[in-house]
Amino acid sequence: MQENLDSLKINFDTEGLWVLNITLALIMFGVALGITLDDFKRLFKSPKILLTGVISQFFLLPFVTFIFIKLVNPMPSIALGMMMVAACPGGNISNFMTQMAKGNAALSVSLTAFATLISVIMTPLNLEIWGNLYAPTAKILQTIELDPFELMKLVTLILGVPLIIGMLVRKYKSDLAAKLSKILKPISLIIFMLFIVIAFYDNFDIFINYIHYVLILVIAHNILALLTGFYFAKAMKLSFKNQKTLSIETGIQNSGLGLLLIFSFFNGLGGMALLVAFWAIWDIFSGLALATYWSKQKTTK
Repeated sequence: MQENLDSLKINFDTEGLWVLNITLALIMFGVALGITLDDFKRLFKSPKILLTGVISQFFLLPFVTFIFIKLVNPMPSIALGMMMVAACPGGNISNFMTQMAKGNAALSVSLTAFATLISVIMTPLNLEIWGNLYAPTAKILQTIELDPFELMKLVTLILGVPLIIGMLVRKYKSDLAAKLSKILKPISLIIFMLFIVIAFYDNFDIFINYIHYVLILVIAHNILALLTGFYFAKAMKLSFKNQKTLSIETGIQNSGLGLLLIFSFFNGLGGMALLVAFWAIWDIFSGLALATYWSKQKTTK
């Protein structure tokens, strides 16, 4: 059964890969247009919040994911897909969701930017460490011969470069940045969502026939991620507003980047691709549902 799943050929050609590349870079550029060096300085002036966000995303979530995998023992390729999700930085749509949830939008944007910067190192590192700690996924990594440097290079090109260019435009052409930001933020997110919808439509039969392998796993993993961010922030005695922010930052992962890495380095491995593709759909739904719930709360805790 595992062989059948991993031999799946998801309809995702070179053109689709380029569209995803450009879309992710465009989203990052749009977010970066609203970021200044002062945002980073403010983060470093609140090291407790910064450390909580970084630990939650890049240390706790991969660890919790690893424990969850050990407990449920999924197919190796699906387990590697879960590790891929946990290794990615927070998704850019988290900024919109945080604002909707009455969280700390400024913190969300700054953390997304900072997480994106360090993901150049942390994403390949986490995938390498946790993937090799679990014997079934270590076997896959040996057959793939993943080159962390190449992975790092791709993450830098797709996320790091647009982030730096966007911040430079903001610094030297602030009026242009403000105009572009208003256009790019909604348009790039709509393009990304359309991309997910079209990819889902093109692979509808595969989803219907194989979704039962990942459905419960993705939902449970996503809930775990949201809870990890929320309760770690609570344990660190952050405000309720910041607890909501870190919950969304930890639970809404950049699954678009995950898909890109799977098709670039893992030849679209069926179990991995199926899990991350469903995560890309599910976390939009779960994030919006949670943000809607928090937006309707009249009292703060």
